[in-house]
Amino acid sequence: LYVLLAAALGPLAVVFALIEWRIRHRERKDRDLRAQAERLGLDSPISLHPHVDPNRCIGSGACVAACSVRHVLGLRDLQAHLTRGSACVGHGACAAACPMEAISLVFGTARRGIDIPRVSPDFESSVPGVFVAGEVGGMGLIRNAVEQGRQAANAAIASLAGLPRAPEGVRDLIIVGGGPAGISAARAAHAAGVDALVCEQDDPGGAILSYPRGKIILTRPIEMPGMPVVKGPRLSKEQLMDFIEGAAADLDVRTRARVADVQPDGEHLRVELADGEVLTTRRVLISVGRRGTPAKLGVPGEELGAVIYTLREPERLAGQAVLVVGGGNSAVESALLLSEQPGTAVQLSYRGDVFHRVAPETRERLDAAVAAGRIALYLGTEVTRIDFGAVALDGPEGTRTVPADTVLVQIGGTLPTAFLHRIGLLVDVHHGKRIVRAATQPAI
Repeated sequence: LYVLLAAALGPLAVVFALIEWRIRHRERKDRDLRAQAERLGLDSPISLHPHVDPNRCIGSGACVAACSVRHVLGLRDLQAHLTRGSACVGHGACAAACPMEAISLVFGTARRGIDIPRVSPDFESSVPGVFVAGEVGGMGLIRNAVEQGRQAANAAIASLAGLPRAPEGVRDLIIVGGGPAGISAARAAHAAGVDALVCEQDDPGGAILSYPRGKIILTRPIEMPGMPVVKGPRLSKEQLMDFIEGAAADLDVRTRARVADVQPDGEHLRVELADGEVLTTRRVLISVGRRGTPAKLGVPGEELGAVIYTLREPERLAGQAVLVVGGGNSAVESALLLSEQPGTAVQLSYRGDVFHRVAPETRERLDAAVAAGRIALYLGTEVTRIDFGAVALDGPEGTRTVPADTVLVQIGGTLPTAFLHRIGLLVDVHHGKRIVRAATQPAI
């Protein structure tokens, strides 16, 4: 009998042993990745990210499989954990995939707080006439940000009811930020016949522009006022950008228009742009992202027009000499993408001697590209001057001039916190604030 039982149960024991080995092997790998991320400073999320409730997580791994960015989530002690937080783009696919609803999407961590403006149920801030929507207000999911942008715009429009028409030269509504929330707000204003202007420091799309190419960032339909519903079942960055650009086509959108300040001006609001132009409006809707304004080098020649801060279509730079400036993952990834374009001479300048904040697999790809002659690497160098077709670099060996038709600067960004304080908004610091879902909207 014992022999028969052993013969029957033996194969099952082997199967379970293999499953156990695979789970433990995966957990060891995830632990190593987490330790590596902490050592390189890649563990802290930049913006919206998942928080796993250990009392509900069953360790199915569905969230890990659903994430389109590698190594953001991993398993440890049969439960999901954030592994490489800095790589999280906050699309929320993990939360949608979890069968136990164990994942909440939050801003801030115990170590790193996030500033979120204080607003009323109608999205109005502590400054009368200034409304807040989207990621800056705690609504990071694209689909919900779109809905909240619409709701906030309608609230701002409703606050104008009963007031006389705006005087000549005074807008009804100025929307600061042309991401999903801002464009949705503008479409709501357009549908209501309200005179609205969108001021966007870059191009329409907001943080979506910085997402990796081809990544799935939306898993459910999205709808804006006056636009057809866009359905997936899965939408990539490029598909969503096509939708955003189409939605913005018949709106009044000013690109390269960074708002520097908003202040009360009698019964109106005074909006000052970074170039010194002043606009007047009756209401303002702040819908900027949390990733901030790209940091600039602050060197002579940066204003010549050959400098860009975001890489959207690497193929457009094919055949050029391109200098990438920066030492983080974004800069290195951009250099690698550019090196794949035919005829492109890629150079990478970093002021440090070692890449401390670059993922190991990315560093391996960089080393291979440098060894193959596809990227020229200048460590310990800083840009001191930009001229037409050339850039001066200061380094250990003195000053050298390198050819550059285009300079791509990716040295970080300036968070919108100072801007919010300058406007006068009351801001609370949150350490793990769960996003508030827009009315009638599911998680994603």
